[in-house]
Amino acid sequence: MPDVTRRMLSLLATLQSGRSFGGGDLAARIGVSPRTLRRDVDRLREYGYPVETRPGPGGHYRLIAGAAMPPLMLEDDEAVAVLLGLAALASTGSAAEGSVDEAATRAYGKVEQYLPKRLRHRIARLRASLDTGDVAAPSTSAGYLSELADAIAHRRVAAFDYRRANGAASSRRVEPHRQVHHLQRWYLLAWDLGKGDWRVFRTDRIDALRVSTNEFEPRAAPPALDYLMEGIRGNREKVVFTIEAPAGQVAEAFRHDTVELTPIEDGARTRVVMHQDSWVWPLATLASLDAGFAIEAPLRFMAGYRGFAARLAAAAGGGAGSEAARSEVTQSRASGK
Repeated sequence: MPDVTRRMLSLLATLQSGRSFGGGDLAARIGVSPRTLRRDVDRLREYGYPVETRPGPGGHYRLIAGAAMPPLMLEDDEAVAVLLGLAALASTGSAAEGSVDEAATRAYGKVEQYLPKRLRHRIARLRASLDTGDVAAPSTSAGYLSELADAIAHRRVAAFDYRRANGAASSRRVEPHRQVHHLQRWYLLAWDLGKGDWRVFRTDRIDALRVSTNEFEPRAAPPALDYLMEGIRGNREKVVFTIEAPAGQVAEAFRHDTVELTPIEDGARTRVVMHQDSWVWPLATLASLDAGFAIEAPLRFMAGYRGFAARLAAAAGGGAGSEAARSEVTQSRASGK
């Protein structure tokens, strides 16, 4: 926490005791000079906190009792970040009642009233200037995220009904450990008491969550994000692309995929590592980059890429190249690739 923020919070906490403080006494308590104290008091007033000052002998600083206190002490850039964060979160999901995205939508419409007066008009103008596109993502219960956070903090066993991707349903009792947000999805890493092992659950597939009063002893847990990534990869094959484009351009193209990017040489090329269960998935992204690339992949994937390249060349037509492409297609079919 920056020193100025810590100092401001300390000053506010001292004044909220309801007492009146002489300037020298208050400056000593906060550990600042009288000049710095005056500046900090002025800053509190800018945030909307009514600090009364009485100068001269017997003078004091006092927070006016009964005044409404704004709950957020934000700098200008922090307020902008809060608004943009709410806008981004509100654009995901289906706005189901009680979901995180629906709550963000409601908060987005009234956030300025919780900000210092000097920021309210600026934030209102920023909000009025924004349009956000919808992002396809499942809605997740804000209440469930909060309840799971409490269960993790207090080490309490949780039970819930769970729906797998294939529709199969089951009842689970778990020791919740961490919540993870990845690619617009929320996940729970927990020790599954029925399976006797660590499991990752999609929070949007959890129903009828119950947190018990039974406490559990903490276990040595794997890093949550790493464990999630291993689970996502599962039995997928590792594929490596070396793309003739800078990392920033490649990252934008693969923004909806889980990939590892490494700039190589002078930054003009990028190494992309991903795990896929089909050679088909990266093709549209590679085409959108309009850049040369090399592929390192398992033989069954390479056969798929060669066959597709031949079919694409044949479809494009044109002389000897087309004849070579048709020959490649014939050979691929004959070999069963």
